[in-house]
Amino acid sequence: MYRPIAAVAAFALLGACAPIEDAQETETAGTRALLFEEDFDAPSLYRSKWNVIGMDFWVNNEQQANLDSPDTIRFSNDVEGADGGALILRPVWKPGADTKTERQADFISGRIDSRGKFDFTHGRAEARIRMPRERGAWPAFWLLGNGQWPYTGEIDIMEYVGEPEWTAVAIHGPGYSGETPLVERRQFPAGQNAMGWHVYGVEWTDRKIAFDVDGDVFYTVTREEIERYGEWRFDTPKHLILNFAIGGVYPGKVNKIEKPYYGIPQSTVDAVKAGGVQMEVDWVRVWADRD
Repeated sequence: MYRPIAAVAAFALLGACAPIEDAQETETAGTRALLFEEDFDAPSLYRSKWNVIGMDFWVNNEQQANLDSPDTIRFSNDVEGADGGALILRPVWKPGADTKTERQADFISGRIDSRGKFDFTHGRAEARIRMPRERGAWPAFWLLGNGQWPYTGEIDIMEYVGEPEWTAVAIHGPGYSGETPLVERRQFPAGQNAMGWHVYGVEWTDRKIAFDVDGDVFYTVTREEIERYGEWRFDTPKHLILNFAIGGVYPGKVNKIEKPYYGIPQSTVDAVKAGGVQMEVDWVRVWADRD
């Protein structure tokens, strides 16, 4: 995601951890080690695996405040098309809830990460996700290093700004951050769009980073290509992030909407107020490098 350096919020207390279960659905099962699996089958978040980010965190002129709440981070066993339970991240219209005086956002939403609880260096990360329709929604699935941005390295496996025909990927590091040249859109085939279930994945090695949707590899960047712009920062651990931003620099850049909120049209505001805008995550898995 496009992001300036920002402070990270307080983390919630730890809870119980779920065991890794079978992974026969994934093509890579049986050929490489499964390092991490989250099926979101429990009625609440496993706090031993995930942190919940709070209101102090703010980047990219996003129009929401992040809040650790059942309103913004939900779980359901009744999501159509999900294999068991699903994580639901959703923006909520809640003027007055934001405690950050310089922002005063009218929306709250959910953001979780695995920093300090799980990270990995090289391998495959993938998640099965379904998007909402609304323009200006900004769900994302990505990897971030544990140091200072952008020197720590960032791999955006999936970003969506409410344009159902495509999702995007990007790579950020020193000399290629923010408006990075290492970015690509993935157009869905005829008859598909982002509102269906799709598996978004990345293969990350010490020589290249390759992105795929439903097994279709559509963008590969080599170490040599990255080093044309700056240092390769992808031999250090990265943690997982799932978040649902709304509005901000990326949606605003694409849709050119300024009002009623930056990057958010009135139709999306109305949909959020009605409670129907959400990112659904069926599962997340991380596999060891093949080498």
